[in-house]
Formats: sequence, structure tokens, C-alpha cells
Amino acid sequence: MKTSQKIVSVNALKRKIKDSRRGRKKIAFTNGCFDIIHLGHVRYLETAKKKNRVLIVGLNSDRSIKKIKGSKRPIVSQIQRASVLAALECVDYVTIFNEETPLKLITALKPDILIKGADWKNKGAVGADVVYANGGKVEFIKYIPKSSTTNIINTILKKCKKR
Repeated sequence: MKTSQKIVSVNALKRKIKDSRRGRKKIAFTNGCFDIIHLGHVRYLETAKKKNRVLIVGLNSDRSIKKIKGSKRPIVSQIQRASVLAALECVDYVTIFNEETPLKLITALKPDILIKGADWKNKGAVGADVVYANGGKVEFIKYIPKSSTTNIINTILKKCKKR
């Protein structure tokens, strides 16, 4: 499937989910900013994609990221971030959301599996209650220390100051 065909609206995604469930596939959902995609993101998404799963990534919009991270973010625009994510073999679909959390999106999609980084384990994963109420489960994937967009930005800033 072409990268552009993997970036879909919520309504289109609902139809695709219905078809996937008929084919006995499990719907797995994760979300994030994915501002500067790095090894931690790739390993996380590859681990999330297991046999017989459709992996959906809910991507925070530019507006959403500004609310969460401040006016200097995102570094990369939402369409570029969505395109890079969609180009990954392990990602089946990407949908962009404007809210600060993916709760509305999770409620609309009702995934079978909610996937979060292990750093969220004791913080309460947004939407877990929705997934559990629909008979689903929550999985936490190991976080790779120091592998974050913030760390990359800070490293770049430090190197620029040394010049």
C-alpha cells in the first residue's frame, strides 16, 4: 500500500477497522507526537506490530503539540511526520488528532489493544478504561533510555553552542 493511502481520517479508519475485524485481525492503537522520528520510535512501533494485528498510530497534530510542548514545537510538520510514520512497514494506518490526549480517538475506534511506552505504566494510560470496557487489553513496551526527541534537540543545541 502506498504511504499516502495509509494516512486516513477517523471515519475512513472506522470502515477499515470493521473490515479488518471481519478478517479476524486485532486492532492495536498507539499514539504520540513523533516529532523527530528516531530509533526509539522505530523499535517501539516494530514491537507493537505483531502477527495478526493492524497497527494504528494516532498522531498529535501541530496544534495539539503546541498545547502540550510549547510554541517552539513541533519541529517537523504533521503531514511530514504522518508521511514518515506511514512509510514504516510496521505501521498500517496513521490518523491525526487535534486534542491534547487521544481519548476521543480511542473512544471512536475502540481498539482491542492499547499500546504505550513503559514510561506510562504507573501514570495511567489515557483511554485504558475504554479499551478494558470493550474487552481489550493494554500493553506497555520497553522504553529506550535517552532515546527521545527532546534529547536529540538538546544534543543539537549543545553542539551548536560549542561552535
